[in-house]
Amino acid sequence: MAKKEKKKKLIEKLKNRYRLIIYNDSTYQTAWSIKLTRLKVFTFFGIGGLLLVLFTILMIAYTPIREFIPGYPSSKVRQLIVHNAVLVDSLEEQLHIRDNYFDKIRILIEGDVPQDPDFVADTAIPKNNLEINYYNHDSVFKQKILEEQLNLSIQKENPQSRNIANIHFFVPLKGMITNKFNVQSNHRAVDVVGLPNSRISAVLDGTVIFAGWTAETGYVIYLQHESDLVSVYKHNAELLKDVGDKVKAGEAIAIMGNTGELTTGPHLHFELWNRGIAIDPEKYIDF
Repeated sequence: MAKKEKKKKLIEKLKNRYRLIIYNDSTYQTAWSIKLTRLKVFTFFGIGGLLLVLFTILMIAYTPIREFIPGYPSSKVRQLIVHNAVLVDSLEEQLHIRDNYFDKIRILIEGDVPQDPDFVADTAIPKNNLEINYYNHDSVFKQKILEEQLNLSIQKENPQSRNIANIHFFVPLKGMITNKFNVQSNHRAVDVVGLPNSRISAVLDGTVIFAGWTAETGYVIYLQHESDLVSVYKHNAELLKDVGDKVKAGEAIAIMGNTGELTTGPHLHFELWNRGIAIDPEKYIDF
């Protein structure tokens, strides 16, 4: 009973009415008055405090005032953080490429052949601005040998005088040409994209004069044909012939791939040479 009486008294105190009056100091007349209860006063200050807290949170969240809070980064600092994150990501990618390149050199020095080249071109770098600095003694030596094999004559006569137009070439890969023959850009070949795992065919009867791996162009095969012609097939996934093998026109010699550091995706890099001079394959082959 005592507890109930105390609760009633507390409720009655909260509901008791009071009058707040403001008098004129000179005339003692009532200037303003209001009836209040303790419950109304507590409710008023509680709602006011809640609104003040909510207003403060909104001001901090949606205005530049939050930058004055100790430990909160400014807009410039946030931009710098994002920029550094991009640089770190690019650095990690470059370190991966470097490690992969060194692993390939180590394997070549040991006399082995890399089995699963996993290099993927960085598509974030514009193709026209891509600069690759490399020097591989093994690849340079192989390139010199291939240049000597391609240079079948000291005299630089016109390939057209050999009646190449009368020769029927077999299509090495039926597909779409993504990069044409262009002497000005030093692209003395055509890049052909076909279906995945497409077979690469010999364009003419001939003999395999080189079949192997280079760091820049991956699995490569060279064929020597009659009429002083040499055909070149680069970036293959797998080679089906060895040096010295005789091949027939249309015979499968490789599988289209994406090997080598200079590749930009699965395709065939096809070159056609006559007496040491590169010629445009599109003039003689209908891809």
